[in-house]
Amino acid sequence: MLKIKLLSLLYHIKYKLSAMKLGLGKKLGLIHSVMIMPYQGFGNDKEVFFLGRVLRDRGIGISKLEDSRWLNFKKMYKRFMTWEIPNAEVQASFNGVTQVATTDEEGYFEFKIRFQEAIGKQNPWQQIRLELVSKVLKNQGEVVVCNEVFVPSEYVEFGVISDIDDTIVPTGATRLWEMIKTTFLGNAQTRVPFPGVSAFYQALSKGLVGRENNPFFYVSSSPWNLYDFLQELMEVHHLPKGPLMLRDIGLTREHFISGSHFEHKLVQIERIFSMIHDIPFILIGDSGQHDAEIYLQIIRDFPGRVKMIYIRDVAPAKHQKVLKTAEEIAKLGVELMLVTNTMEAAHHAASKGWILQEDITDVALKKQQDE
Repeated sequence: MLKIKLLSLLYHIKYKLSAMKLGLGKKLGLIHSVMIMPYQGFGNDKEVFFLGRVLRDRGIGISKLEDSRWLNFKKMYKRFMTWEIPNAEVQASFNGVTQVATTDEEGYFEFKIRFQEAIGKQNPWQQIRLELVSKVLKNQGEVVVCNEVFVPSEYVEFGVISDIDDTIVPTGATRLWEMIKTTFLGNAQTRVPFPGVSAFYQALSKGLVGRENNPFFYVSSSPWNLYDFLQELMEVHHLPKGPLMLRDIGLTREHFISGSHFEHKLVQIERIFSMIHDIPFILIGDSGQHDAEIYLQIIRDFPGRVKMIYIRDVAPAKHQKVLKTAEEIAKLGVELMLVTNTMEAAHHAASKGWILQEDITDVALKKQQDE
């Protein structure tokens, strides 16, 4: 009870300070423009779901390989030192439906749009127009962006849900200082995925059909502040396009910093399973945190929906714990494979008929180039 009262008081103080900063920023002309930061979403032929945020536009831009550590730090500082726009109305227009959502105290908005008639599946990526209806600044002008939501086509064989930190890219997520240095001093160009990961993920995306139809979803405990950074990283390193499901960090009414890694990932993955309900999934994570235990719970909650689990072995101290969880998973009819490198997973996927045999050569070549 005392913790709840303290959190409520601290959050109230934080909100008042943020409101004062925003008001002062407007009065002094420190806010020249505002932006809608849309987060790619997903859905089925009857409904779609996505989030976004309204913020002061700080013009971070695209990174370059030659950017200095200081410039990388300044850009990352801007990502975390946000100016949120609360109580702003955002209008979404899609497939003949118009809906309005209001941003919360942290500037976030959420849409879940349902349709009377099924939408077409010819193009799996659907475009949604977003417009800031509220007038935040005097000389604001039109604030419009396009967001994308993924709706699986009829050619999908399976979906893939992957963690990011220490699964796709080494971050030292289990070592705090190493993670801070990696996050704040590098950029999307300098952060390099584990060898062969991009080629393996592309192979999974193509499956046996040979074209990129199998959907990817990236569920991570990284904060939403890193959304544009992670999107750029995916593009630079040719990882399959897919919605990123991140989390809010900082003081809330329930937590001093943020909710648990376990709870966040479980909720997001179950949301994906609930909305994309016609296909099985391959789950990919690492041994650094609780991915194996989270995936075990997913199998219990959604029996018959998980084809395979690949766990990258990045934490030797947790090796036996993961193997014990693998035994529990095996009892439910699903295999968990603990891998030390990408080729192990690629060979296994090919043997199961989930990727083309010729793609193994591409994965091996890309792994060699990355190394």
